[in-house]
Amino acid sequence: MSAQPTSPPTSPPTSPPVVRLILARHGEAEGSREFRFNGSSDVPLTPRGMAQARLLADALYSVAPVAVYSSPLARARATAEAIATRANLVVEIQPNLREQSYGSWERLTADEARQRDPKRFAAWSAGQRIAPPAGETLSAVRQRVVACVCELAERHAGETVALVAHVGPIKALLCVAMGLPLSGSRRFWIDPASYSVVDWRVTADGQQHSLVRGINVVSHLSGLPR
Repeated sequence: MSAQPTSPPTSPPTSPPVVRLILARHGEAEGSREFRFNGSSDVPLTPRGMAQARLLADALYSVAPVAVYSSPLARARATAEAIATRANLVVEIQPNLREQSYGSWERLTADEARQRDPKRFAAWSAGQRIAPPAGETLSAVRQRVVACVCELAERHAGETVALVAHVGPIKALLCVAMGLPLSGSRRFWIDPASYSVVDWRVTADGQQHSLVRGINVVSHLSGLPR
C-alpha cells in the first residue's frame, strides 16, 4: 500500500511587531501653573515651556523616533517642532491627538468652573460620560485617540514614533493600555514636557495588545528650576 502524501507542517501565524509610542505632553503653556482648563483653546507655550521642549527633544533624540505626530494646537505643535528639529524630521499633524474640549469651562480653573456650575461640575468629576457644558467627554477622547494609535500601529509596525499631545489624550490612552476604567486617570499625574512609553500592537483579528514601559518620565527636566 502506497504511503499517503502528507502536507508540510504549517507554522503558527506570526504576530505583527509592536509600535513603540512615545507619548509626550507639551511644555508648560499659559495657564498651566494655574491648572486652567486650556482644552481646545490655542494658547502658546511660556518661555519655560519652550525650555522644557528643548530638553524633551534632547531626551528623545536617543530614542530615535522615525516620525513625530502632533496635536494641531499651538502648544503641542511648538513642542513637536523642537523634537522633530532635533531628530531631523518633519511634524505630522494628527487632529485626533487634540486636547479634550471643555466647552464653556475653557480657560477656567477647577474652582471657577465649580463655582459657575456646581451640580454639573460634581457630576463631571464623578463620571466619564458627563461632558463640560458644550464640551467633550473623556470617553469620546478615548475613542478618537485609540483610533489614531491603531492606525499608526499598522503604519509603523516595528518602529518608534513620538506623539505630542495633552493630559486628556495621554491619560485616556494609558488607561486603555493598562486595562483601567477612565476613572483610573485620576490616580496618576502627567507633567508638562514629560513622556510615557507604550508598546502597542493590533493583531489581524483587530485585537489590541499593549505594554506600558514608563509613565510620566521627567528626569530630563531636573536641571530646570521649578
